[in-house]
Amino acid sequence: MKYRYIHSKIGPLMLAGNTALEQIRFPVKGEGKAPGKGWVEDNTIFPDAVSQLVQYFEGRLKQFDLDLQPQGTDFQRRVWQALLTVPYGATVTYGEIAEQIHNPKAFRAVGLANRCNPIPIIIPCHRVIGKNGKLTGFAGGLDIKQALLDLERS
Repeated sequence: MKYRYIHSKIGPLMLAGNTALEQIRFPVKGEGKAPGKGWVEDNTIFPDAVSQLVQYFEGRLKQFDLDLQPQGTDFQRRVWQALLTVPYGATVTYGEIAEQIHNPKAFRAVGLANRCNPIPIIIPCHRVIGKNGKLTGFAGGLDIKQALLDLERS
């Protein structure tokens, strides 16, 4: 797998994949996350993703158009596809995503699929909130989730 780091408003992000983007990893304590064993750094990969992420963080891009290859179960991929329909600046609940994928009792499983989302930001799991309107778990931490929501609402 190849990877590269980019700078963002929320810290260094790692982009990784082979022929298409497979992962975005958040910073850990402000520092870039370590690559997997045998991964090769290549600062020329994913130029479109880098460009679109820069535009997103500048508030100029509301819809990503990239070749993505998230790895997951069939259920997880259905959840991630549903997340791609959540508009920029909007939020939905876990229950609403469960309804959308025609499995209304699976709201907890939707939460687990969200947690396993390998391409956050682009597959916007940060737009999913609790039924009570409060922020809930997020791989990058609630502070980053709030920052992404604030960016999209500004």
